[in-house]
Amino acid sequence: MEETVRERTMREERTLLSPYALCAADTRGRGREEAPCPMRTDFQRDRDRILHCKSFRRLMHKTQVFLSPEGDHYRTRLTHTLEVAQIARTIARGLRLNEDLTEAIALGHDLGHTPFGHAGEGALNEVCPFGFVHAEQSVRVAQRIERDGKGLNLCWEVCDGFLNHGSGSRAATLEGRVVRYADKIAYLNHDIEDAVRAGVLEEEDIPWDVRYTLGRTKSQRITALILSLAENSGEDIRMSGEVQKAFDHLRAFLFEAVYTNPAAKGEEEKAKNIVRQLYAHFAARPQALPEEYRAISGEEGAERAACDYISGMSDRYAVGLFEQLFVPKSWGV
Repeated sequence: MEETVRERTMREERTLLSPYALCAADTRGRGREEAPCPMRTDFQRDRDRILHCKSFRRLMHKTQVFLSPEGDHYRTRLTHTLEVAQIARTIARGLRLNEDLTEAIALGHDLGHTPFGHAGEGALNEVCPFGFVHAEQSVRVAQRIERDGKGLNLCWEVCDGFLNHGSGSRAATLEGRVVRYADKIAYLNHDIEDAVRAGVLEEEDIPWDVRYTLGRTKSQRITALILSLAENSGEDIRMSGEVQKAFDHLRAFLFEAVYTNPAAKGEEEKAKNIVRQLYAHFAARPQALPEEYRAISGEEGAERAACDYISGMSDRYAVGLFEQLFVPKSWGV
């Protein structure tokens, strides 16, 4: 029988990829078995499913750092995701890891993020009795909510990468650990650019040791960080001690100068209030939820359904729904 394109790709992975890479043939598989695609490996198929799903499209209207910024050039959750994917693929290519698995994890790592960035995440975590972590919700969106409740049925390694892309966690694959670094490299550098554009920060404010070690421009910093990962990784993903120290210093600086700056966060309490009130409304009135979330309410409870519904909203949808429910309308005769 003639070899399919998928089978040829999997055979070539055995030869071309690093011994530390995860070949598509070695996946732990899906929750539900499916007939293989003749063209694509399972990881390529997962990447395509993520790219075409509704939750991925909604990222274009979700906040990254600046709430409702005036201007077209500030990052959204979608543009952040695309930058993460590009950085992650570059690192994976340099290390001869599985680029398809890396890209699938990168494209889907924020599918479960709330409206209003981490402000929305914090508000849901406060009010939901079971808590809320966007990494966990990304897995839930992919496997439980998408496709009208059927889920995308992604491979185990892709979901593991979603779940463990944040600080304090560790993915099972090197590809997942690459995405964890790529996420931070992307947001630290694009948030500097957005903060400078917003007048919150100037390039010269960046600590001198960071500029000396990593470079003075976004391009120089990203290049230095990627090169350090490429040169120091093997059985695990790591930077040199000097570069890691500068990287950590840059992150600490941005938390102080940008992420807690009133210019970037001044509207956060209003955003949190929107999330809290929407959650309270729908948790008490599950019959008002859209049909797919009413089904979740019937199976898992109103609080779970309300959390799923609100976490999936875009910023503008949440604001519009809040106004519809809680802001008085003009009365006319």
